[in-house]
Amino acid sequence: MSDMSGRTTIVVGASRGLGHGVATAFADAGAPVIAVARTAMDFPAPANGAGSIQPEIADAGEATVPATLIDQYEPEAVILVAGATPHMRPLQEQTWETFSVNWETDVRITFHWLREVLLKPLRPGSRVIVISSGAVLGGSPLSGGYAGAKAAQRYITGYAQDEAKRAGLDITFTTVLPRFAPMTGVGLPAVRAYAARAGKSTEEFVNRIGPPLTPQIAGAALLDLVRADAAAVEPGYELTGAGLKKLS
Repeated sequence: MSDMSGRTTIVVGASRGLGHGVATAFADAGAPVIAVARTAMDFPAPANGAGSIQPEIADAGEATVPATLIDQYEPEAVILVAGATPHMRPLQEQTWETFSVNWETDVRITFHWLREVLLKPLRPGSRVIVISSGAVLGGSPLSGGYAGAKAAQRYITGYAQDEAKRAGLDITFTTVLPRFAPMTGVGLPAVRAYAARAGKSTEEFVNRIGPPLTPQIAGAALLDLVRADAAAVEPGYELTGAGLKKLS
């Protein structure tokens, strides 16, 4: 997939943050991008008129949406970034509804889309990337069930890879675990909450965690991952401001 020209890519959750950066990077590399989101979105014109971005307003968590869009566009890459913003409170200040929001959104989206990828199935050589979270590695005590939901996404992606192999499908599934991305709608509330918990300013907290992960860095990293030889792609990666690092 080194040449992205003509290789349709669906980016689910493209209206903001990392998803927006991913959609932009793939279009700049020449891919026709289908940008899926629940709300309208704006994108800059792809660099040098290379690729294209076509918005699709849809609820990615609806069971029928993956089949409809995969059948319509026949993508060679599907990237799932969409998810709910967790309720940033300690455990005792959560309700079950706030605690479980990422299970009902993020996990639901992953289940429906990966199920449809296998049922279709996507064409040989296709790539599927699920954006989970670095919270899987260390927990997230201020975000209710967020870390557990993100771990479930990682497991589901692994299950999908196993099923693809059992069925003889040449599809590569990968989970990417981003660390704090302070400039995104999910990352900024988390950074503020954990900074306050540590008795530090937001700026001090961000400086402690190293180079910030930006939508542009995420877009470039995922583009490199999709372009890589499938045989060299690991099941999972951590993503920071310094780029991708394979999980041990």
